[in-house]
Amino acid sequence: MIGLGSYAYFWQHSDRAPEPLSLIGALEDARSLGVTLFQICDYAPLEQMSPAALRDAARVARELGIVIELGTKGTAQEHLRTFLRLAEAFDAELVRSMLHGTGPSPDISESEKQLREVMPAYERAGVTLALETYEQVATAELVGVVERVGSHRLGICLDPANVVARLESPRACIEQASALTRNVHVKDFAFARQPGWVGFTYSGAAMGSGLHDYPHLLATVRPRERGINEIVEHWLPWQGDAETTIRTEREWTRIALEHLRSTL
Repeated sequence: MIGLGSYAYFWQHSDRAPEPLSLIGALEDARSLGVTLFQICDYAPLEQMSPAALRDAARVARELGIVIELGTKGTAQEHLRTFLRLAEAFDAELVRSMLHGTGPSPDISESEKQLREVMPAYERAGVTLALETYEQVATAELVGVVERVGSHRLGICLDPANVVARLESPRACIEQASALTRNVHVKDFAFARQPGWVGFTYSGAAMGSGLHDYPHLLATVRPRERGINEIVEHWLPWQGDAETTIRTEREWTRIALEHLRSTL
């Protein structure tokens, strides 16, 4: 399935929006765009929502016919167990996470230990945990963690844009992680010269206009054949004012959805 994630609504959710969009508002907007998959990813209010608010959001998702996935950071056992409970509340079958969370970062061996202890609970619940490729951990190291833990419910959330910051090739990341990929984050990216030709800015781009060789990802990972969901995100810099930024964010979403649908 092709879906939208919270990062496609980054500025619309933020306090820089005149009227920040709620989670339910994002779900309703996604459905208006013909999208029936939404990844609530790194959405800070989620863990502070009351049981009643969680039930309301889950009810709205079901009424709209939207499949929910969740996203967080870290491998701490209690934290991942919290997100397993949230996944059950939303009938979500996938939680995306990262080896490093918001607190002190465990080393690889500690992350593996934490994952070994929590994965049986995910297996019993039928929920997949997908660890994202990103700049703080080499793709080869991440692949090694997943392979050594060896759970059929543990895989990789493939985001080749992230690894450029550690001078990894996006194509190499895709090829290394392909067999273990369980989720794909979709965003285009590009370099732009800084004023005065003193360096570059690495940032987002409208889908299809940047450096992301998405046909290579499709051919290598084969997400549609393997039942792997593709979640649209953006790295959209602030555009000077809220109206322009939010308008651009919505336009990038439209472009990304059209681009992905054209490849079906």
